[in-house]
Amino acid sequence: MISKAMKNWFFWMDGQRKDVLNDVGLLLMRLVFGGTMLLGHGYGKFVNYAKVSANFPDPLGLGGATTMALAIFAEFFCAILVVLGLATRLAAIPLILTMASAFFIFHSADAFKDKELALLFLTAFSTLFLTGAGRFSIDGIFRRKMKS
Repeated sequence: MISKAMKNWFFWMDGQRKDVLNDVGLLLMRLVFGGTMLLGHGYGKFVNYAKVSANFPDPLGLGGATTMALAIFAEFFCAILVVLGLATRLAAIPLILTMASAFFIFHSADAFKDKELALLFLTAFSTLFLTGAGRFSIDGIFRRKMKS
């Protein structure tokens, strides 16, 4: 049997608590997905550009160096903006395009297990594009200052 207090907390939270928890969830999403993209993918490309760019995959026909530069812009610089929550919706667009091309073009012939990470990133950055960064972000600070 669920106690009345638990029922009130989990199922019938007031709007203010729901808003705070939603904003905490967006903060976690930004930190985990943005940080993972930055440190797990973007940083390595950024520091190894000269070594890797000539042989970087080019599924769009732009040239390996150009394709890698676009990937670095998204996975390193835009990921930093997402982590900070600064211009989050705008920063999410290159990340969405990069992960969509990774999932639908570059890994299109791969088994699902080999491309599922791109789909997870695509989903997370699409969600942040739709929702924004939330209260606990630089965007949120600017939004509050604009209201007052």
